[in-house]
Amino acid sequence: MDCMNFERFDMAKPPVRTKWYLRPVTIALSLPDVWKHRAKITKVRTEGLKPPFVMLCNHNAFLDFKVATKAIYPKRANYVVAIDGFIGREKLLRNVGCICKRKFTNDIVLVRQLHQVIKNGDIAIIYPEARYSLCGTTAVLPESLGKLCKLLKVPVVTMICHGHHVNSPFWNLHDRGIKPTEAEMTCIYTPEELQAASVDEINRKIVEMFQYDDYAWQKERGIETKYKGRAEGLHKVLYQCPACKTEFRMNSEGTKLFCEACGKRWTLSGLSELSADEGETEFSHIPDWYEWERANVRAEVEAGTYTTGDLPVHVDSLPNAKKYIRLGNGTMRHDMDGFHVSGTDAEGRPFSMEIPAVTQYSVHIEYEYLGKYGDCVDLNTLEDTWYTYPEGTGWAVTKMALATEELYFHYRRRDGRPCKPGLA
Repeated sequence: MDCMNFERFDMAKPPVRTKWYLRPVTIALSLPDVWKHRAKITKVRTEGLKPPFVMLCNHNAFLDFKVATKAIYPKRANYVVAIDGFIGREKLLRNVGCICKRKFTNDIVLVRQLHQVIKNGDIAIIYPEARYSLCGTTAVLPESLGKLCKLLKVPVVTMICHGHHVNSPFWNLHDRGIKPTEAEMTCIYTPEELQAASVDEINRKIVEMFQYDDYAWQKERGIETKYKGRAEGLHKVLYQCPACKTEFRMNSEGTKLFCEACGKRWTLSGLSELSADEGETEFSHIPDWYEWERANVRAEVEAGTYTTGDLPVHVDSLPNAKKYIRLGNGTMRHDMDGFHVSGTDAEGRPFSMEIPAVTQYSVHIEYEYLGKYGDCVDLNTLEDTWYTYPEGTGWAVTKMALATEELYFHYRRRDGRPCKPGLA
């Protein structure tokens, strides 16, 4: 299918400085949730800090944006936002200062736009994890961050929020009313310190600042969630049973997580700790279960056996910010070589996309996207975004996300260029 006929989002359009009349609107829309969750913002080494500067933020929920807005107000900022955030509201988002990015693509245009933000004397706000954390812990960061900071030559600030994932986890976005939440806004480099530091040193410092674990934070603070459906959706992340090792047969309901293959059940407490209803509790800490799954995926990759097989899919395209366009039905396979998608539209015209594993350090996934389409894998080129929805059973988009990272790490090691801890 000649997808080039679609109108494309203008990614090269210069960033807009937030319109003066929208600045009070942004804070007005942010404050209710900031107050609701009694967000406590601690500032470190920010005395005398003035724009322009770069602010790198962790990403767990939409609340992140609201807390960041509160932290910098009334200063002006431009936010890097994924293209799906612009759907039906491109003009508004551009006017409040948003810059569009297709996830996990190498986009030199974005670098030029960020340089313009700094030239304008404003704040460049970046969410380098490029997706909500799946289980409230740090996602892999791009190794280009250090080079970007050196290039922009302005103070580098990190903003790490705690409590946003446990309040509204990616696998079940229901607001649990967690309070108080916390955030630390820290100036980690002045321009002089940045000039004296190497790219590797800058990257190591950023990775160090980005270490967080929302579930450990919740337990340490003793903040309980009373939400009765708190385990619902957790099986999307914890897709493999540690008791019988069966994949893709986990399920959840209320406060229970359970395996439909062997029948084992776990209860999720108000402090988000898991305990087996009978027998051994293999993992009480959700991130530990998730990392066990990663280790199992890594073993498949190292053995050269990883594959999803050919999965039936339907595919939607998002070439611009107007609406999703149904491409059609086809198949997707994720294997040792990467992602392969092909199919035909309603007129019988073919479409296809290939993303080699060596070029993709991570991938964005969605659970029950928009509440009606199911789980999907979000595949991007510089010109298009395909929302690819597998059908049937015998797969988990979480495993595909883990495999994407492990495949990239595998090939970097093979080529004698292993990734540094926390980076890709």
